[in-house]
Amino acid sequence: MTMDIRPNHTIYINNLNEKIKKEELKKSLYAIFSQFGQILDIVALKTLKMRGQAFVIFKEISSATVALRSMQGFPFYDKPMRIQYSKTDSDVIAKIKGTFQERPKRPKMPKSLEDSKKKKKDANRNAVPGFGQPGHLNNVNVEQPPNQILFLTNLPDETSEMMLSMLFNQFPGFKEVRLVPNRHDIAFVEFANEMQSAAAKEALQGFKITPTHAMKITFAKK
Repeated sequence: MTMDIRPNHTIYINNLNEKIKKEELKKSLYAIFSQFGQILDIVALKTLKMRGQAFVIFKEISSATVALRSMQGFPFYDKPMRIQYSKTDSDVIAKIKGTFQERPKRPKMPKSLEDSKKKKKDANRNAVPGFGQPGHLNNVNVEQPPNQILFLTNLPDETSEMMLSMLFNQFPGFKEVRLVPNRHDIAFVEFANEMQSAAAKEALQGFKITPTHAMKITFAKK
């Protein structure tokens, strides 16, 4: 008999596709779970014992709850995800609560809090519109007439075809994602018709693939 584990900031996911590389897995998990709230960390280990499993740590318990309910059984890399709350607080949350206990053989852990604060400061600085992005603001976007092909801009460097497919294939009529060679920041997504592409555009406009990259979606030029 399994006891129901009480809600936690961290969700535990298993039944993941073991063939996916660790970095790719973490990016894809971030892409689909960041819609539920701020993610503090994603832990995916490739050891024999931990293969096919991952932990996603949210800042708020409410985000973890919605993510667990919404994504239970979601077909991720062709396998339905099994999700439950983690049995214990992750190190990140334990530190914030002040209940963190050092585990043996990992003496460098406490430093990561300092680093994450520094990273947050840098991330906030980069998030100022136009800061460090010359020419972005002069780009006046003239809205194109509806088209079944969407044009995505402001994508982060690590964007992959698989990541965008995971985001867009939850919408009816999705056909394919096309990346542009030598350009990581733009991509095209094709749907069966204009109504379906418009619905996806509406739903994912401004979706943050990473904390500093809000995706911009327009109809592609005909």
